[in-house]
Amino acid sequence: MSSLYSRSKDLSSRSRKSLSDSPPSSPSYSTKTFRQDRASRSDSSGVESPSDRLSARTSTYTRRENRLASLSKTEDDSASKDYKKLYEDALTENEKLKSRLEDGKQELTKIRSQLDRVTQRQDRISERSTVFESEKREKEVLEKRVSDMEEELKVLTELKSDNQRLKDENGALIRVISKLSK
Repeated sequence: MSSLYSRSKDLSSRSRKSLSDSPPSSPSYSTKTFRQDRASRSDSSGVESPSDRLSARTSTYTRRENRLASLSKTEDDSASKDYKKLYEDALTENEKLKSRLEDGKQELTKIRSQLDRVTQRQDRISERSTVFESEKREKEVLEKRVSDMEEELKVLTELKSDNQRLKDENGALIRVISKLSK
């Protein structure tokens, strides 16, 4: 957009230069007749009347208008050519930008797919870690149960040995009582 603005600015400065630098175009028929009339009046009286001044101003304005009209025609031709070139330049720039946009879209799609893959991997890893943590908890629970059962087994063996000792003592007492009773 800035290139279009600068080019149009260049065109306007060129047209200003061309207006000031260009020689006046050939006067029209009406301008020639005004000059001739003015010259003939000034020759006859020697003094310029206000109507002469007015016609001189009018002829100056007319000449200026004619010169500007002829310059604007050539300027329009060159400007239309420049606008056509500007339009073509803008089209090529748009095409370049469209291709860059497409490249960007493709790269974005590629990056999104990579991000999805990485996210899926992390999800799997987190699932694995969750499974690992649950297995770890189960293992801890089982180890605790095993240690509890070992403790119960120790208590049970102690109880068996105590029970055996008590049976032995009971048998000895029964023998002692039977000897005493005889």
